[in-house]
Amino acid sequence: MAEQITKRPYPAHWEADVLLRDGATARLRPVSPDDAEALQKMHEGQSQDSIYFRYFTYKSQLSAKELERFTVVDYVDRVAFVILLGDELLGIGRYDRLSESTEAEVAFNIADAHQGRGLGSILMEHLAAAARENGIRSFVAEVLPENRKMLTVFQAAGFDIKRSFEDGVVVVEFPVDPTARVRAVMESREHRAEAQSVAELLRPESIAVIGASRQWGSIGFALIENIIEGGYTGPVYGINKDAFEVAGMISRASLAQVPQHIDLAVIAVPYDQIRSVVQDCAAHGVKGLLIVTDGFDGEEGLAEQRRLVRVARAHGMRVIGPASAGIINTDPQISLNASVSPALPQHGSIGLFSQSAPIGAMLFTAATQRGIGISSMINAGNRADVSGNDAMQYLEDDRSTSAVGLYLESFGNPRKFSRIVRRLARKKPVVVSRSHGMGRRIPPGHATRTTEAPHGTVPSMLRQAGAIETDSYTAMMDILQVLACQPVPAGPRLTVIGNAPALNRLTVENARTAGLEVVGVQDIRMLDAEHPVEETIQAVTQTIETVVQSGQTDAIIALVQSGMYQQEGDAVKVAQAINEVAGDTDVTILASFTSVLEKNFRPTSVISNGKLRQGPVDEGDDAERVKPKQFGLPIYASAEQAVHVLSELVQYRAWREAERGIAIEYEDIDRYKAEELVNEWTQDATGTELVKLSRAQTDELLECYGINVLPSRRFQTIEEALDYADEFGYPVALKADNTILRHRLDLGGVRLNIETPEGLRANIESMREVLAPYGSPSIEVQTMAPAGQGCIVAAVEDPLVGPVISFGISGDAVELLDDWVHVVPPLSDQDLERLIRTPRASAKLFGYGDIPAVDVEGIKDLLARVSQLKDDLPQVARIRFNPLLAASEATTVLKAEIYIANAAVRTDSARRALLNH
Repeated sequence: MAEQITKRPYPAHWEADVLLRDGATARLRPVSPDDAEALQKMHEGQSQDSIYFRYFTYKSQLSAKELERFTVVDYVDRVAFVILLGDELLGIGRYDRLSESTEAEVAFNIADAHQGRGLGSILMEHLAAAARENGIRSFVAEVLPENRKMLTVFQAAGFDIKRSFEDGVVVVEFPVDPTARVRAVMESREHRAEAQSVAELLRPESIAVIGASRQWGSIGFALIENIIEGGYTGPVYGINKDAFEVAGMISRASLAQVPQHIDLAVIAVPYDQIRSVVQDCAAHGVKGLLIVTDGFDGEEGLAEQRRLVRVARAHGMRVIGPASAGIINTDPQISLNASVSPALPQHGSIGLFSQSAPIGAMLFTAATQRGIGISSMINAGNRADVSGNDAMQYLEDDRSTSAVGLYLESFGNPRKFSRIVRRLARKKPVVVSRSHGMGRRIPPGHATRTTEAPHGTVPSMLRQAGAIETDSYTAMMDILQVLACQPVPAGPRLTVIGNAPALNRLTVENARTAGLEVVGVQDIRMLDAEHPVEETIQAVTQTIETVVQSGQTDAIIALVQSGMYQQEGDAVKVAQAINEVAGDTDVTILASFTSVLEKNFRPTSVISNGKLRQGPVDEGDDAERVKPKQFGLPIYASAEQAVHVLSELVQYRAWREAERGIAIEYEDIDRYKAEELVNEWTQDATGTELVKLSRAQTDELLECYGINVLPSRRFQTIEEALDYADEFGYPVALKADNTILRHRLDLGGVRLNIETPEGLRANIESMREVLAPYGSPSIEVQTMAPAGQGCIVAAVEDPLVGPVISFGISGDAVELLDDWVHVVPPLSDQDLERLIRTPRASAKLFGYGDIPAVDVEGIKDLLARVSQLKDDLPQVARIRFNPLLAASEATTVLKAEIYIANAAVRTDSARRALLNH
């Protein structure tokens, strides 16, 4: 076979682990000559129809010349990708550029045994991304009319397909631009595949515990015991080469002795045995791995962790862990407790995800202690593979889950995180607690970088996405208590019912401060020496029922101060009575019991009679139909807790009911040219090295997105300045070419409205004298812009949160008072409105004192274009417009700086791929 000659080096950044439609993993990479044998083998296993559909004729074998053509490519004009499961080639897709044009012919061939698993659409996405990188703008394909499967692949891809019939074949043509529709289709497929992959882990039909032990106190002993004692409904096999009996069962020495296929392998072997165990699981077709073994620390451990994930994915397996505290699924049909928790939590509708094992153990414990009903729990440990993004994809579709709690130490793929949270929060509340060191330190076993995003970016991003952020895992549990058993408040109206008037008044004040609308206060007598508990129960339940039936409130807080209780168990009786009337109503009811000294009373918990709501939690996509599965009453040790929880949920309801806004898209944007430019300019950049664009490059890139920068020229001599001024036309401005001085009139760094050559000459001489103490920075001459309000626009591609756009009003308020607002693209018109109104100094934009309003729509337009640029081009690492001058009739960029990074380390979403942590 001829030696391969390439026009570019092997594009390793095109390699990717991918998820198939059924949730299994596979490896996608550019084809190589070494794939010829596997391609021939796949061809020989194809049916006559499949071969005829691909080649328009039947051939029992591919010739040596054909194999060479199909496997020897140049990665520019001829590109091909293969998808492999282990050593088996599942499918191949390719494009060939037509002559010197920007059009290429595309073709696919999927093994018969793997058709229907979504390989064609995955290959399409990756070929389109590679084509765009190589300057190709459209694909064309010839398909036989009877090849309906392939026609469906093209039609369902989301591209703007044009079909015609020529010479007995269907000619399909389409641009490869990743439009909003293409991205939506891709995200939908990605969502289904990732949700299915997690479902396979949480709903296994068989389990093997590798490292199962007879030694009490060992993790292997605890895992197999917890699985069995939890009532897991499928077969469980203990694998231990040294034990004859484990947990009352015959131990198997290896997977080879297990009489059936294994869906989930729970691995608890020593660190030095992990490599061989994962390889053994791959050889025996295990679907998924849960690894509780730790020790993957430092560079060596991280490298080993990556290696095991690479092996697992290449053989179709997803991985939870390493260093995981386990997974739980309380569905009675599964009853899975593959975790360190000795007891299965109460069945309910809260889905939980966490990363480090200690946090996972704390969440398991807190949920059990508080009586919070759980649908499922996932502890990702080092998050080498399965992440919070994957968990959310599953929980969004899980009909047993009504609300989601996330404890995060990193976001995984930040672009995906933002998109998934926005979508999920429209259906189900998402409560997030995060490590206070997130972004500033790297969690054990993680391969993330520290954040470069501005302070306040993460809270702003979470707010934008509709997530409820809490400052601790206990505060997260406080909110989940309500979501476990009560509906989200329909609005801000609150009624306070209690037996201590002073406490009632204090609660009313706190509620109003928190933004709640207090519509009623009911003072009642409860549990004192003259009123037995039965009278108290009757009084409180009747009052609650009356308030509920009035239809004038959205929430009730029942306050019980119980310092004079005389009988053990009275507090529980009152709580149970309130629970009975709080069960099946659309009014959100919380309770706070203070001064309770009873031994068996938990002051912060869900009190429940064990009832569950019947039927599925979610009957559709309408968020109003998503209700908690558990009947119960959330109680708190303080009224302040209850008020805070209600306030957070009311704000969430307001976000969910607000207009979603309209996505902003422009037709005058040249994405192809922009991508070609940044790829060309970063060819010599390596790793995370940034390349600063020249002024000419900056202007050329921004023009692709319809953004113009006011012309300016740096000069050395006065004569050069005079020539530039003649070119621009008077009046002109002079500015120091220094980040700080160019904005400081008070320091002599700016001279405005220079109307004559004589004035320009005099101002240059004067400025040079004034600026001498500051190092004599260069000076530039610039066209005068209309007078207006200065603003600052900044954008970064951050390793923690992805693309971030920041906006503020020029002046000390931005830097000294941190008067910024930060958002994450893509942006809707509603996001843009919030972006320019949130800074406290933004009042200047809308008319302040005698200053007229500025061109607000022009600012929005520019911000929307920056958002589109950052969403399209993650290679653009930093953008800064300082200043952006907003006048009454125009918005002008006076200064722009852009830094870009190598395309090979991009985190774009224009092709589906599992993140390599």
